[in-house]
Amino acid sequence: MAGMDPEQRQYAEAVRQRLRRGLLATMAFVAALGAIHFSGPWPGALVPQSPAGLIGVLTAPLLHGSPGHWLGNGVALLLLAPLVHTVYPRATLRALPLIWLGSGLGTWFIAAGDAPHIGASGLTHGLGFLLFALGLLRRDRTAIAAGLIAFFFYGGMLLTVLPREPGVSWEYHLCGAAMGVLAALRWRRLDPPPPRQRYSWESEDPEGDAGRAKIEDPLEPPPPREVPVLWQRPEEPRGQVLPFRPRRRETDDGDV
Repeated sequence: MAGMDPEQRQYAEAVRQRLRRGLLATMAFVAALGAIHFSGPWPGALVPQSPAGLIGVLTAPLLHGSPGHWLGNGVALLLLAPLVHTVYPRATLRALPLIWLGSGLGTWFIAAGDAPHIGASGLTHGLGFLLFALGLLRRDRTAIAAGLIAFFFYGGMLLTVLPREPGVSWEYHLCGAAMGVLAALRWRRLDPPPPRQRYSWESEDPEGDAGRAKIEDPLEPPPPREVPVLWQRPEEPRGQVLPFRPRRRETDDGDV
C-alpha cells in the first residue's frame, strides 16, 4: 500500500474485510443449498397463480432440480455475491430482500401453466443486473470495474431473460433482473464513492511524505505542467480588414 494516504489505506483494508466476509457468507449459503438438495426432495416449489404455490416465493430459491442446477447457480453466486457486497455493502443489504421476494412474486404472477419453478437463478440474475446497472448509473472507476467483471463472466444473462430453452424459468430470470435494476435505481447513492487518489504534485508539501511516496510509486503520472505539448496550433492571422471607399453623395443639381 505504498503511496496511499491514510484514507486510502483505511478504505483498502475495509474492502478486504468486506470481501472476506462476503466470500465466507456466500460459501456457507451455497453449501447449505447443496445440503438441502442432496437431503431432499423437499416441498416448496413456486407454482404460478396458485395460492398454495405462494410459499415458493420464500422457499423456491433454496431448491434445485439436479446437481448441475445447484452447481451452476452456486458458482454464479460465489462470484457475484462477494463482488457486489464488497463494492456496495449498504445497497446489497437493501437489495437482497427485494430481489428474493420480488423475483418470486413476479414469477408467480406472470408465469403461465402449472409447472413448478425452483432455483436461485432469480438471485443470480438480480445480483448480476444490480452490478450492471450500478456501473452505468454511478460511473466511478470502482463501479465500472465491478460491472465489467460481472459482464465478462455472466454477460449472457442479458439473453437468458427471454424464453430460449424449454424447462428453464426465464420468468424467474426476468423478474430477478428487473428487481436488480430497480434496486440499483433506488439505492445507487447509498454507498459513498471510493476516495480519490491524490498524487504527490497535488500536495502543498511536495518534498515531504507525498514526495517520498512519488519515489516509491513509479506509475504516478507527472504533474500537468511537466507534460510535454506534442502539438501547438501556430498563431495565424485571422484575416485582413478591407477598407471600403467612401460613398459619393449627389447634390440637388445632380453634381457628384
